[in-house]
Amino acid sequence: MGKKLASTFGNMLVVLFGVTLLASASVAYVYTLTKEPINQARLNKQAAAIREVIPGTFDNDPMADKWSKESEGGRVLEFYPAKKNGETVGTAVKTYTQKGFSGEIWLMVGFLPDGKVTGYTVLEHKETPGLGSKMDVWFVKGGKGDITGRIPAENPLKVKQDQGEVDAITAATISSRAFLDAVNRAAAALQGDATSYDSTSGATTSENTESN
Repeated sequence: MGKKLASTFGNMLVVLFGVTLLASASVAYVYTLTKEPINQARLNKQAAAIREVIPGTFDNDPMADKWSKESEGGRVLEFYPAKKNGETVGTAVKTYTQKGFSGEIWLMVGFLPDGKVTGYTVLEHKETPGLGSKMDVWFVKGGKGDITGRIPAENPLKVKQDQGEVDAITAATISSRAFLDAVNRAAAALQGDATSYDSTSGATTSENTESN
């Protein structure tokens, strides 16, 4: 039978250090083991989102042709051009808003070369289930707040409560405004400079813009 370790402060520190070291090593091992699968799952989800929001067929790899722009607050918008025979047939934009009822919302929004919205998919959100979470389907083609076919770069999207033309999600106006803010940001960035987007008015500002 082994000798029992004396219950001294020094011995307790040694045992505690050993347990902490073992736990840290285990966490590091699990992280290394799961890092690649998690990253691959994220890339697969992103690729599926691009295919979902860009209509028709394309013969390039939009993820390989990705480019990006810095937006307000240091956030980065990502652009995935879809091409057919070398010509751009649409662009998927990974965009965001910080105006959600429960925090940030990230979307993938598709645009035709003329700026028309072709579709979207919600990548991340923490909105209230049954209310703001309805953005998953509310603004799709044929939905109550259908935004497809609109050109936000020319006419920023607003809910009807703000004298706009888009029906807000019932009992979730804040989430609806946030959703449209993300779409407007993507359209403005695709058209011009992402850093010039005014999230208050939903417009793209410029030194050449006349003030009323």
